[in-house]
Amino acid sequence: MKFAASRVLVAKLISKRSFSSRTVSAMKITPIPCLGDNYSYLIIDDLGTNKAAVVDPVEPHKVLPVVDKSGAALTGIITTHHHLDHAGGNEELLRNRSGLKVWGGDDRIYGLTDNVRDEQKFKMGNLEVTPLFTPCHTSGSICFYVVDPKSGEKAVFTGDTLFIAGCGRFFEGGAKEMHEALIDTLGKLPKDTKVYCGHEYTKSNLKFAQHVEPSNEVVTQKLVWCDSHPCTVPSTIGEEFEINPFMRVNMPAVRKAAGLSDDASAIEVMGTLRTMKNQFK
Repeated sequence: MKFAASRVLVAKLISKRSFSSRTVSAMKITPIPCLGDNYSYLIIDDLGTNKAAVVDPVEPHKVLPVVDKSGAALTGIITTHHHLDHAGGNEELLRNRSGLKVWGGDDRIYGLTDNVRDEQKFKMGNLEVTPLFTPCHTSGSICFYVVDPKSGEKAVFTGDTLFIAGCGRFFEGGAKEMHEALIDTLGKLPKDTKVYCGHEYTKSNLKFAQHVEPSNEVVTQKLVWCDSHPCTVPSTIGEEFEINPFMRVNMPAVRKAAGLSDDASAIEVMGTLRTMKNQFK
């Protein structure tokens, strides 16, 4: 009897320990490669309502099979900006799936139903979504910060504002706006926030980062890592501060590479780096 009771007690302890060590996560994110180097994403409230949204679904014929296979209920489209390689699939997707919400921050986005405001949260299932106004690449560029309140997991979908080890071109803004977007807005997010960007530009961005900071071992290691990882998303905000020259504008080595004096502003460094990157081969 004592032996049997001991076995029951041990079983209860193991069961209790196993349960307490589990991480309950409601957020599932699937990258979907599109066009030549774009990423769309499927976000699912996986253990909650099973509701889903797609980010920048530029090729619906690639996105919808992933949605259908998941078994999730598609409720909306998150559009980071109006450029056709991000918003160009909205019309076709809305023809295939009626009644979807379209969240974005620019009237130029096809099918827009919810013109979001900076930091005005909304919910996708149980997931909390915060639009972050980051104009520069376009005047209506929005990054979407998504939090799973059950597990505390955090992700940000950055479109063409922040890339892994790089940033977007300054089409409708300047260095000041990009500095505010990267440093003052995205840079203030928790360091473990996962970054899901709009393009697979990582390897070329890291080559430029290595050109700017040849002694940066983290950049060198990341370049090697890329050789065996064709899909490089996600990174994290913390990692970007280690490898991304556009988020390292206050580092002496970056200022030196830009050919600017120690008293040059971070905005001047940002602008010079962008010009250098535009010309980098």
